[in-house]
Amino acid sequence: MPAPGDITLHDLTAGYERHPAVHHVSLRWPSGSLAAVVGPNGAGKSTLLKCVAGRLRPMHGRIDGVEPARVAYLPQVSEVDRSFPITVAELVGMGLWHELGPWRRPAAGQRARVAAAIAEVGLQGFERRTLETLSGGQFQRALFARLMLQDAPVVLLDEPFTGVDARTLEDLVCVLRRWHEQGRTVIAVLHDLALVRAVFPLTTLLARELVAHGPTAAVLTEPNLLRARQLQEAFDERAGPCELDAAEVGVTDGGHRPHA
Repeated sequence: MPAPGDITLHDLTAGYERHPAVHHVSLRWPSGSLAAVVGPNGAGKSTLLKCVAGRLRPMHGRIDGVEPARVAYLPQVSEVDRSFPITVAELVGMGLWHELGPWRRPAAGQRARVAAAIAEVGLQGFERRTLETLSGGQFQRALFARLMLQDAPVVLLDEPFTGVDARTLEDLVCVLRRWHEQGRTVIAVLHDLALVRAVFPLTTLLARELVAHGPTAAVLTEPNLLRARQLQEAFDERAGPCELDAAEVGVTDGGHRPHA
């Protein structure tokens, strides 16, 4: 039986309203991976992550090794409603949903864990602040604290560092590294290739199809990045679902997907 967080995509195609955004992707993230997903704008990165998180049903193929109830998922910050009138402590406490359900109030030990998570992300003293009063970096810190309390073997992050200052970036990267050290599978959609090279040992390069997947230095090469740009520029938004080429089906935990 695969270890918790050992995730395999089998010929995954996904999209919206019958229009594929990701085509026939097969790959593996071994348990405990610290992995980045990169590619041009509109390359299908967020779509792929939503499928792994169980938020979007694949059009074709399957995903093994993920229990949606045991995934901590952080969407893009633009998708999170900051106008809801709750405090930082209440937002972070939502990470205990899997323990409390909708009606139970947190016990003393659980409230202590909320306080510890808030302290770990550097938000001591902000517990009673409402969300609309926070800066972008402070809000992202609070969201990371909520993820901590979910205590999930798989953590999925969609552009987690957008709009944050340098100090917040440094602190949140430290959180990612602690999750990695704890053996969690951490997968993040990112645009900053310098950050990817510095922090993430494993990288997936997408351009609606899989361009390369494996050790970061082997993936983020100029030929691969050029290939990704060319694929994205050539994509036809009016094209129908692509046909499966049996020669291209397979699962890899490194290297390149073959191209015609």
